[in-house]
Amino acid sequence: MTYTHALPPPVRYTPDLEVVDEDEARLTQEIVEQMAASSRCAFERHRHAIRDAHAKSNGLLVGELVVHDGLPPELRQGIFAEAKAYAVVARLSSAPGDIHSDKIPAPRGFALKVIGVEGERLSPAIGGANQDFLMVNFPVLAFGTIRKYQQMLSLLEANSHAPDTFQRLVAGTARGAKDVLQAIGITPGATLEGLARDHHHPLGETYHTQGALRFGDHVAKLSLAPKSANVRALAGQALADLHDAGMRDAVSAHFAAQGAEYELSAQLCVDVNTMPIEDASVRWPEEIAPPRPIATLRFAAQAGASPGRQVHGDDLLSFNPWNGIEAHRPLGGIMRIRRIAYERSSAYRHAMNVRPRIEPTSLSDIPD
Repeated sequence: MTYTHALPPPVRYTPDLEVVDEDEARLTQEIVEQMAASSRCAFERHRHAIRDAHAKSNGLLVGELVVHDGLPPELRQGIFAEAKAYAVVARLSSAPGDIHSDKIPAPRGFALKVIGVEGERLSPAIGGANQDFLMVNFPVLAFGTIRKYQQMLSLLEANSHAPDTFQRLVAGTARGAKDVLQAIGITPGATLEGLARDHHHPLGETYHTQGALRFGDHVAKLSLAPKSANVRALAGQALADLHDAGMRDAVSAHFAAQGAEYELSAQLCVDVNTMPIEDASVRWPEEIAPPRPIATLRFAAQAGASPGRQVHGDDLLSFNPWNGIEAHRPLGGIMRIRRIAYERSSAYRHAMNVRPRIEPTSLSDIPD
């Protein structure tokens, strides 16, 4: 992409860019305990342990991530430092921490596991040499700080466990109804768009890390957008056949006959005041720092929801923003709480299902 004006210089990463709330340890413990209680309730309902976020899988794909050649120095960072191709496993999901009908609007997730990266590990106990990037089809979080997240958690859990008819009502009204926000005790200025998405085809969506992460010498947010014509044509297209597993079936139908390409971009932080690290509810302005392409993600046609893949993705694999290298350290309070929450959720899920946690070393580890 060519720019007609000079871009501001990116902020240089230093550890003191993060500011830890004095009550963060206590709030984190309270939130993790509340999430653990919800996980135990979900286990009793299903008699099977599921993730406490993005529990419902819509497909497990294998492909490659090709880092672009000729990137400028500020983008040649971390695993993007040189032009090369990485094997990738991707999990498409729905965001709630329980299994619901796809008739209920919900955010969608796109998690990447980049296989075989070099660098100092953030969480050596996880094992393996992979880099996970977790993205959602909305650029910000309504609960962008730990304090806000605690206030919202009860609402999220109540909505997650509500009957389907009530959930559809809440989802339909949350997209901009000020009186509904006030009725449930949320500041009217806070957006709930991320809780009440539409029924658009998940392969046509653009996905975002929402929180910031270290980008080598700098700080960035990543996004993943449709690149090939076939998935660009799906942007904004509502699913014609909407049923309990409509998202999974739409993904499966696409990849049964064709592949797809996506473009991974980095939005570099150029001003910590307008592009805060500690509040993930603030959208970073693209007019001063546009997303810049750094790699192409490619998938061939494949069976993304075969029984073997569904079991492997649901019971054996974990995707964790802290499974990676120091050059891509997650930043900000929401990302810090995820370090504890994701690891606890994964440990509980694998223990209760009596399944080992697997970190793939090659695409041959993923069932067909």
